Amino acid sequence: MTSCPSFRTAAFFGWHVVAATFVLAVFGWGVGFYGPPIYLQMVVQRTGWSVALVSTAVTLHFLVGAAAVANLPRLYRVAGIPYVTITGAVLLAIGVAAWSLADQPWQLFTAALLSGTGWVAMGAAAVNTIIAPWFVRARPAALSMAYNGASVGGVVFSPLWVMLIATSGFSQAATLIGITMVTTVVALSVVAFSKSPEGLGQSPDGAQPDSAAPLTPPALAAPARRGSLWHDRRFLTLAAGMAAGLFAQIGLLAHLFSIMVPAFGSQTTGLLMGGATLSAIVGRTGIGWLMPISADRRLIASASYGVQIIGALMLLVAGGDSAAAMIGGVLLFGLGIGNATSLPPLIAQVEFDKADVSRVVPLIVALSQATYALAPAIFGLVRTVSDPAVFIVAAAIQFLAVIAFLYGRQKAEVASTAASAGQRQP
Repeated sequence: MTSCPSFRTAAFFGWHVVAATFVLAVFGWGVGFYGPPIYLQMVVQRTGWSVALVSTAVTLHFLVGAAAVANLPRLYRVAGIPYVTITGAVLLAIGVAAWSLADQPWQLFTAALLSGTGWVAMGAAAVNTIIAPWFVRARPAALSMAYNGASVGGVVFSPLWVMLIATSGFSQAATLIGITMVTTVVALSVVAFSKSPEGLGQSPDGAQPDSAAPLTPPALAAPARRGSLWHDRRFLTLAAGMAAGLFAQIGLLAHLFSIMVPAFGSQTTGLLMGGATLSAIVGRTGIGWLMPISADRRLIASASYGVQIIGALMLLVAGGDSAAAMIGGVLLFGLGIGNATSLPPLIAQVEFDKADVSRVVPLIVALSQATYALAPAIFGLVRTVSDPAVFIVAAAIQFLAVIAFLYGRQKAEVASTAASAGQRQP
């Protein structure tokens, strides 16, 4: 079981970094992830452009983000975490302001390029990179706390955007939130992100330098040859599992609200969607703090998707007639929402050596983002067949994600055995 910080390690600065990263994630997801669906509606109302046109800009926002996140490690090496994070916040703020002012399609797509490039410096790969130097054994707990900022970002910013736009207009709302975000990120970068364990004379997890023990036997974290990740089955199955899981998850969530409205009404459905977010926090926090150090993290990820599959099937069986089954399905599906983002970096932590993890995590996040950017549109096509088909497709794709994780687990065990015998996997 992951241990909590004690009084003896109260001076350890890593937990301050976790708190700062939590706030960063609140802004990152609140503005860069949960914001675009709201921007879409506001732009359509203001300009009269087609939903298809503005939806393409939203897709571009996520696709350009996928390209940017793949290059984050290089940017961090060149400029450092504080400067990259601040630059990302500035680009995101300018991009959202441009969304609110665009009166030509080319201006809208330029805004999407800016916002998509900026938000990844405050997204999943960035959170992992900021937390990783400070934690090894307690990394599951630290990442779960930091990633919970993503869920809180949705809870806070979705209604906040609507309220500010209704009272002040889109442009003023974007300016106010943008200035607040950049100011906060600059302060966090100076106070927390500019620090390192080495610079403060501390060790990961707050341990004494001579008492720090490796997380796993060297055989488990077998190194991959430089440049060979695309031939490494651990990497391929991890990337496929994360991408498939998030594709199914985001595709279903994009349509779940409108599917449930006929049964519950808008207000109650909104509360249920908030319940799914709270379930995500519970699921991520529970695994982060209770998962044993020696646990097989691929099995845990598979179990998390299994719970979501059960939730999707409950929604399918309910058919809009059983309120209790629909509520249960939403809450069960919600339990795995956060784990889909936080568990893959934790799997990478134990399956790859430190040098490879810094490449693996941005790549799997980039591939996942490029994949799930298309999910709302594709699930929309599925929905033209029938609403129940959405739940069937989501469950089927998540089942494929489980297969990928389990298949990679078998290959990871083979790699581990070979490494312990002094062999190097191709």
